[in-house]
Amino acid sequence: MKKQIYDEKNGMSYTLHGDYYLPDLVLREEEPTYGKYGMLRKQFLKEHRSARYQYMLLTGKLNEHLNQIDQEVREQVETLMEQMTEKQGVTEELKAQDQMKWVRLMNNIKASAEEIILKNMVYV
Repeated sequence: MKKQIYDEKNGMSYTLHGDYYLPDLVLREEEPTYGKYGMLRKQFLKEHRSARYQYMLLTGKLNEHLNQIDQEVREQVETLMEQMTEKQGVTEELKAQDQMKWVRLMNNIKASAEEIILKNMVYV
């Protein structure tokens, strides 16, 4: 029997230990740089898509995926917030006149934008 084999179906190599071939797994210790949305995506994958989570973790693609999701969600939330503030007429003029109303409206807009984007990108 060969000491090492490579399975082209799943892209993994195996080493013979006794009578069994065990996968050659290496956990790459990277510092995660993703933010809030990356953490939410990670939690969702762990709880609802465990096979995909395990595959991405074992292949070393998890952090890259989480960073990408975090960046994309931030950009889309920002864009959607700009569109919503324009549509609702929330301006710097309003901020100068009635700060509390402006804060209330901006918090509502941010919460709405996050809810829309999270449903479409993170929880899929």
